[in-house]
Amino acid sequence: MSATYPAGDGERPGRIMAGEMAEQPAMLRRVLERGAPAIRETAGRIAAREPRFVLLTARGTSDNAALYAKYLLEIVLGLPCGLASMSTTTAYGAKPDLRDVLVITVSQSGGSPDLVASTKAAREAGAVTLAVTNNPDSPLAAVSEYHIDILAGPEKALPATKTYTASLLSLYLFVEGLRGGDGAAAGVLPDLAEEVLARRDEVRALAARYRFAERMVITSRGYGYPTAKEAALKLMETSYIPALSYSGADLLHGPLAMVDNISPVIAVVTDGRGGEALQPVLDRLHGRGADLFVVGPEAQVAAASAGFVLPTAGVPEELQPVLEILPLQMLAYEVTIARGQDPDAPRALAKVTETR
Repeated sequence: MSATYPAGDGERPGRIMAGEMAEQPAMLRRVLERGAPAIRETAGRIAAREPRFVLLTARGTSDNAALYAKYLLEIVLGLPCGLASMSTTTAYGAKPDLRDVLVITVSQSGGSPDLVASTKAAREAGAVTLAVTNNPDSPLAAVSEYHIDILAGPEKALPATKTYTASLLSLYLFVEGLRGGDGAAAGVLPDLAEEVLARRDEVRALAARYRFAERMVITSRGYGYPTAKEAALKLMETSYIPALSYSGADLLHGPLAMVDNISPVIAVVTDGRGGEALQPVLDRLHGRGADLFVVGPEAQVAAASAGFVLPTAGVPEELQPVLEILPLQMLAYEVTIARGQDPDAPRALAKVTETR
């Protein structure tokens, strides 16, 4: 088995991001062992309030985690969900009636002014407010009625890695708690994450294919769609490669015309209904001779130009996104290193983005 991502590579560019990627198995264990009881308790209290609708609020990587929660809440609980447009309250001063609405705000730092302001406004408008952050002492946690600490530990690299997977797992456990479940199915994730991260050399070899890529298209369906969006964000903010993410259904409604045999297409294929829904898209991509990279089951990888086989046997479809993003984090890291850039310090970015 190849060496996993180490805690640090001396002064090598990307050593901080590499170290934080390597922490993810231990972080997942921490969330399951230490965080799960508190998450279940919070979920039970909110379930007793019987929210009729869920509004999810986030930016950047956290927005992709919120989209994952939207799929969970709608599929598992049948609760209608929406993604908030914060400017309606922060810029336009709208005052929606949010009685009996659960507003979940996802933020790594809990410090962005628009997230704090919109959450405060939601609470004043009658919403049940829940902050999901990596900082229980943050302004966002202070203005929210409830808080979930994702327990990722300090994250110093500008590209978020472990806070993303910590958010996914915490949100999964929260939704399980809303329906009275114990989230036991997630117990397999830490060991499987270690297995995926140990395949560093495999990803490094794949990254050589994309060192000179001028753009990428990333697609998926269902639970895999947030993974596609997060992978595109990681590639753009680290390697500066324009990466366009589409739902497979949306890709067929026009953007497919730009796919050729030169620009790589990455398909995130969940083992389940999302993967089945993506199959017509994969067939069209094969028909166009696309340079197709698949993250997913072995049969789909074998049919593609390149890929990464995920260990998904026995893993429920709704938990696979926690594993799916890991090889794509590694790919973003390795492509960036191959291009002579430092993934720890993307240009023009700050760790806490203060949007208003």
